[in-house]
Amino acid sequence: MAALAYNLGKREINHYFSVRSAKVLALVAVLLLAACHLASRRYRGNDSCEYLLSSGRFLGEKVWQPHSCMMHKYKISEAKNCLVDKHIAFIGDSRIRQLFYSFVKIINPQFKEEGNKHGNIPFEDKIAAVKVDFLWHPEVNGSMKQCIKVWTEDSVAKPHVIVAGAATWSIKIHNGSNEALSQYKMNITSIAPLLEKLAKTSDVYWVLQDPVYEDLLSENRKMITNEKIDAYNEAAVSILNSSTRNSKSNVKMFSVSKLIAQETIMESLDGLHLPESSRETSAMILMNVCCNKILKPVDGSCCQPRPPLTLIQKLAACFFTLSIIGYLIFYIIHRNAHRKNKPCTDLESGEEKKNIINTPVSPLEILLQSFCKLGLIMAYFYMCDRANLFMKENKFYTHSTFFIPIIYILVLGVFYNENTKETKVLNREQTDEWKGWMQLVILIYHISGASTFLPVYMHIRVLVAAYLFQTGYGHFSYFWIKGDFGIHRVCQVLFRLNFLVVVLCIVMDRPYQFYYFVPLVTVWFMVIYVTLALWPQIIQKKANGNCFWHFGLLLKLAFLLLCICFLAYSQGAFEKIFSLWPLSKCFELKGNVYEWWFRWRLDRYVVFHGMLFAFIYLALQKRQVLSEGKGEPLFSNKISNFLLFISVVSFLTYSIWASSCKNKAECNELHPSVSVVQILAFILIRNIPGYARSVYSSFFAWFGKISLELFICQYHIWLAADTRGILVLIPGNPMLNIIVSTFIFVCVAHEISLITNDLAQIIIPKDNSSLLKRLACIAAFFCGLLILSSIQDKSRH
Repeated sequence: MAALAYNLGKREINHYFSVRSAKVLALVAVLLLAACHLASRRYRGNDSCEYLLSSGRFLGEKVWQPHSCMMHKYKISEAKNCLVDKHIAFIGDSRIRQLFYSFVKIINPQFKEEGNKHGNIPFEDKIAAVKVDFLWHPEVNGSMKQCIKVWTEDSVAKPHVIVAGAATWSIKIHNGSNEALSQYKMNITSIAPLLEKLAKTSDVYWVLQDPVYEDLLSENRKMITNEKIDAYNEAAVSILNSSTRNSKSNVKMFSVSKLIAQETIMESLDGLHLPESSRETSAMILMNVCCNKILKPVDGSCCQPRPPLTLIQKLAACFFTLSIIGYLIFYIIHRNAHRKNKPCTDLESGEEKKNIINTPVSPLEILLQSFCKLGLIMAYFYMCDRANLFMKENKFYTHSTFFIPIIYILVLGVFYNENTKETKVLNREQTDEWKGWMQLVILIYHISGASTFLPVYMHIRVLVAAYLFQTGYGHFSYFWIKGDFGIHRVCQVLFRLNFLVVVLCIVMDRPYQFYYFVPLVTVWFMVIYVTLALWPQIIQKKANGNCFWHFGLLLKLAFLLLCICFLAYSQGAFEKIFSLWPLSKCFELKGNVYEWWFRWRLDRYVVFHGMLFAFIYLALQKRQVLSEGKGEPLFSNKISNFLLFISVVSFLTYSIWASSCKNKAECNELHPSVSVVQILAFILIRNIPGYARSVYSSFFAWFGKISLELFICQYHIWLAADTRGILVLIPGNPMLNIIVSTFIFVCVAHEISLITNDLAQIIIPKDNSSLLKRLACIAAFFCGLLILSSIQDKSRH
């Protein structure tokens, strides 16, 4: 009864809510969210610098997250590169001095907090030509005014960045009197025009006063209350913001330190000065404000303008626009023709009869429809990760953000179980299931930032290796059994693997190697094909007649292993091969192929292991050594139990080793040789018991069928800033944001999978003469792309 109720319920849900209706809902959600974000930016402004300077929250104890944008953590070399030939001046009291020290320590961590506390402190890095000064002016008075006034004179070199602020001394010296506040207002009113004048040529920031922890204040500071500080801050904001007739003041308010201090001031030693971690956060914010627009770090979206469109992106936009227009015209014409031929009523019988038979959809219509859909999807990609329309946030790892979603998906996966159509080892449903749950775990790993936790990182490395293992297993099995080495098969596989990535390289202006997994799978597919297709071609049909051919195939595999070992330990030879033009255009990242060598070397043996496993399995299957009937164990009971025991022990042993590994470099060195242990252990655990081999999770299998699209699409429409951050469609509610963005992301990935399949049927025909013509057109397209890319690179430099 329970099973019947479940099936009836599922049928009822599918009747009202299908994949098609889900995609319509996703489209409506995208349009509404885009409209809301557009309206919000028009109303609140489009300047992410303002958000960086004024708002944010703590993700952890020391991790600050600005509202709507990502903050980059600057290294010493980056800071020096940004501030070369720059002069930065800090003016104010002891709190500004703290900010000065923290800022300088980003440039030079060895800089000591020494010198006259109530005097000027200079810093200069002569190699980088960076000059940072602290000028002691604890009150907003004539002395501070004179210092600022000097910079307004044309003959004096002005600092490039000025950071000023003061108030606590005025409160302390005058015992918090109202007269002191009035004098402060008068003084800041007289300074405001000078700051505004400086702000036309320099970046000027006024630091609002941080709150104090009144319980820790010494007796001579008890008059510095948060109420007084708020009054002084209000005065500064109202005067500096109204000091110009323009709609917006050029002097920027550095008010974010107040929010930071509210969370951390209780850790202060004296109740007045911030703890070191808090002032480091403020200094890093200031560095982001100064440097993001210059260095343009990928994971620092705050204060960055939208990147300009390249020539290739403009041409792509024109192509997709024309495709959309072409499809609309085709649709209107087709609809009008359909209306003319719609069923008419027979006057004698009173029944409807059709004038024509429904015609099949033409390839041109499929082509236009596919490119029309793809154009709209690519517009969403661009909006998410290039147009600064939607918000982005940094990742922050906690164990709960990784393991709780893992538990959720495992429960769902177990709930949706069905019987397999066949019970062979690694049958189609099982491999789809395997790809599906692995892909979901990898997605959770990426969005939670779990790469910082080494045991999780090592297990994810095994999952990536398992994908490549399946590549070796699947393609070897196909070529070995079918013996189909025709060009059509090769082109179909290459098209399905690379179509989306090539489109994204064009639309998102990213190199091919950026989407590293697709180049990896593509190269390994070609290696498998060349290994088996080269003379002598050895296939199962030929080998069954003579065991000598099995030996010949093993020689081929041994030669392949020898080549892999040579390239793995000869980085120079590897880089020479892939640095040749035009291969270099595909495999270079940041001007060299080191990243590609590292990625390839990390899983260098696992494809070979997959091919060898396929060969041994198919040989055993042919000799009927295996029992693959429904419910039957794979071997005899004793052997099955022994192998299961060994597999479980091996699986756990690998996990223990991965958890005890000291660092990534050490783990990565051993990973290529040992990852196959856990992969084989999993295969045996999953396939030796007959009952386990007879069922599969339809939930995981559904995701497995679109695993490639999920892996690629996550780069831009689920994650953000080229995977460095998280896309924020709904700010202020992380859980709802993840649910909505995931729903849209999965719908997009599924639609792209369908589009790729449709286009593969049209662009890669079975007829060899037509296929060769198409290949010539594709080759011409890539030649044009390479030429345009070269022109683009020259114009950038």
